[in-house]
Amino acid sequence: MRNIKLTISYDGTDFHGFQIQPNLRTVQGALQARLEEVVGHPVSIIGSGRTDAGVHARAQVVNFHTSSRVPVEKWPIVCNVKLPGDLVVQDAEEVSEDWHARFSAQGKVYRYQMDRSAFSDVFTRKYAYHYPYPICVERMIEAATHLVGRHDFTSFCAANTPVEDKVRTLYAVDLREEGHLLTVTCRGEGFLYNMVRIIVGTLLDVGRGKIEPGELPDILLARDRKRAGVTAPAHGLTMWQVLYD
Repeated sequence: MRNIKLTISYDGTDFHGFQIQPNLRTVQGALQARLEEVVGHPVSIIGSGRTDAGVHARAQVVNFHTSSRVPVEKWPIVCNVKLPGDLVVQDAEEVSEDWHARFSAQGKVYRYQMDRSAFSDVFTRKYAYHYPYPICVERMIEAATHLVGRHDFTSFCAANTPVEDKVRTLYAVDLREEGHLLTVTCRGEGFLYNMVRIIVGTLLDVGRGKIEPGELPDILLARDRKRAGVTAPAHGLTMWQVLYD
């Protein structure tokens, strides 16, 4: 069996997340259905990670096994010809039999965008959280430095997260302003459920003066979801890149 790696992009607005769910439109469901049409046998897609409803991906990575002899360079073409416009296969590569989109990954990069203009920009409203309130970005940058490194991120993940080990390493949390857009980029070895969105919500509270930058270490040590900020809306988040050797 061949092992095919695909890099895909999608607009998460009209998807109920990545993972296949009965009677719901999902990224995995749409892509898997198209692949099965092409290869003529059942296909099980492995994703590098799940994205929630409304979350987008610039470069999500998946792999699947097939006996099909379709040339590797043809996979984007045969997929995209019948995929919906909000899901695109960008690239294909044949990889070793044991290569795994999730377990072979060395890290991920997520970006969260906020629109700080007085009125929502109709051209970014699906991809940026409209946040017209006054904030101090310098305070947010200072607070973000406390999140970099290896920590227990219990305070920064959904309370119902079933994962027991909540220790993760963040390599960088960068904030960049460009016009009316503020982008938070998180690069790490892995992320917990809602982790980036809670980080953003907490940084916004810092920016508005509700939390002091120096409180972040205590919030981490508390291991209490109630100590951190709200979960920022899904539509501002994009899975930007998956890191491999």
